[in-house]
Amino acid sequence: MQLTHYTSNFKKQKHSILVVCDNVTNAPNIGSLFRIADAFGIEELIFCGAEISIGKRVSRTSRSTEKYVQHSITENIETQIATLKANNYYLIALEITENSKPLTEFKLKTNQPIALILGDENFGVSETILKQVDAVVHINMYGNNSSMNVVQATSIALYEITKQLNS
Repeated sequence: MQLTHYTSNFKKQKHSILVVCDNVTNAPNIGSLFRIADAFGIEELIFCGAEISIGKRVSRTSRSTEKYVQHSITENIETQIATLKANNYYLIALEITENSKPLTEFKLKTNQPIALILGDENFGVSETILKQVDAVVHINMYGNNSSMNVVQATSIALYEITKQLNS
């Protein structure tokens, strides 16, 4: 028999993870990030940018998870990164770079709270932010495309990070 969210025996838990989104503005992506944040029990979603809004389109995609997933909106990611560093967060950028490490090889070796940094939907994580993080990870790609949608990439990254935190 298929289980529902009422009959499953998943254990609810929170992980010391913030997801910081730099200029992710597409409403369906924002809504899906709320659902993923809820599914993985992250502490907070932080949206950085001037054009962020949580409206009907977000709510429809999020299936109302925006009502109970802690979130905030701030204009400046630089200020947010400085605050996270001052509060001893371990900063992980999800981006393909010359020096990024494949997520499958990344071993989380910290007891610090974690901030997963996601980049702009078109341009990724900026060089300025990449210079300030503790680790840069990427998802190996085997097809013709060199990137994937921010929500799918976040799902894969959160799966791996929470798996490591729970083991």
